[in-house]
Amino acid sequence: MSANSQTRSLAEIAAKLRDGTLRSSDLLLQATARHDATEPHLNAYRTWCGDRARKQAGAVDTLLATGIDLGPLMGVPVSVKDLFGVPGLPTYAGTDAAFPADREVSGPVVGAVLAQSGIVTGKTHTVEFAFGGLGTNPHAGTPVNPWSAPDAPRAPGGSSAGAGVSLAQGSALLALGTDTAGSVRIPAALTGQTALKITHGRWSLDGIVPLSPSLDTPGLLARSIADLAFAFAAIDPQRPEVPANGAVTGLRIGVIQNTVWDDIDPSIAENTRAALQMLEKSGASLTQVTLACVDEVLAIFRAGGLAAPELRAFLDRNFPERIARLDPTVMARVQAADDVSAAEYLQRAASLAHCGRKAAEVFDIVDVLVSPTVPITAPRLADLADGETYRRANMMALRNTALVNLFGWCAVTLPTGLDAHGIPSGLQIIAPPMQEARLLAAAVAVERVIGSGPEMLGAAPLSNTTNNPPLTNRRPHETV
Repeated sequence: MSANSQTRSLAEIAAKLRDGTLRSSDLLLQATARHDATEPHLNAYRTWCGDRARKQAGAVDTLLATGIDLGPLMGVPVSVKDLFGVPGLPTYAGTDAAFPADREVSGPVVGAVLAQSGIVTGKTHTVEFAFGGLGTNPHAGTPVNPWSAPDAPRAPGGSSAGAGVSLAQGSALLALGTDTAGSVRIPAALTGQTALKITHGRWSLDGIVPLSPSLDTPGLLARSIADLAFAFAAIDPQRPEVPANGAVTGLRIGVIQNTVWDDIDPSIAENTRAALQMLEKSGASLTQVTLACVDEVLAIFRAGGLAAPELRAFLDRNFPERIARLDPTVMARVQAADDVSAAEYLQRAASLAHCGRKAAEVFDIVDVLVSPTVPITAPRLADLADGETYRRANMMALRNTALVNLFGWCAVTLPTGLDAHGIPSGLQIIAPPMQEARLLAAAVAVERVIGSGPEMLGAAPLSNTTNNPPLTNRRPHETV
């Protein structure tokens, strides 16, 4: 990308592509250079599409030069989580073998990107079947958090593990992920990016390998909230307008008090409180709130929720031969679903629906809710080799974000600084169902007060193209 493309917004890049001062082929050339220089130690991608993407970018330049404009994302490099079907690219879903070719068919979300001639840079790594919040994968290797120390790689967050890394790497300017319990927000928070978890049912799940159809949502990761708003408006079928110049003055913010601060890393708590103080000084109205039903829904979640039985049913019905080859951390939860009766599953679903309605009463007195996104720092990958350490860290990473999915709401995350370990921390902003435009408008205003990630954090140490630590956790990826 040009010298400033890493700091330019997607709106600015789109404008420059159209006035001829920037070419998609130049964006792709520098995205490829950043990939090639850092991928050996970051391992963001399961499949890299450098040559194919280069040809597509050249075609976009020709179309734009002749006045053909296919949409806002035209010419923008986009990475895609390896759950989504993309024509001509294998889908592994984090497993040890590619799925049949019918899983390469794109659904509406990828279709919206392709229809606008967005440039898919590749398929990014995911936890197997997206069933984990830390980003680990023994089949294809775990992406490395680009904020790690070179000799102590840390988890990137999951399950959209490679998505946040691809943005920090600079090989993409937008990333598609999915979110069942935090899977776009956790990797965004831990890698210094932003992410949007939409309301369940707003976007189609067609063309995406499922984990839990009752909770799965497609999602977006980007470098800033402004970029998220740009991309959301480009992809959402309703084409909503998100105000870009709002202020936080008068914004009623409910600061969740129960559970979300328990056992939090002190430096993450400090970053979160500092951001909230800035918002209050800028005119936001902060109210401490206690959410209803938190203990009830988290008890269901910790017992496997809806995801474990739904994934078990999907595998039994479609790919029973894959069960014996699952990642052990995934296998344990899939096998535990055998003990969940149909009555228990239905009771869980009914309880979550009831709790979502009860908890949503808080929005009668506040516009949005906030919490720390992830209460712990990114664990060191070496520590996660111990099963009990993994289990505890995984549940802590997922706890605050999972509440949003379990209650049926939408949410974003944006950076608040670096914690005591040099890893980014995030602020989660939450809104009621189907209020994404309102949520993004509030988040844009918040970002204008506390600063965007690129302004606040700078570049991640391991995304430096001259910094190449030894290879520790990567398998060779496919190149298309």
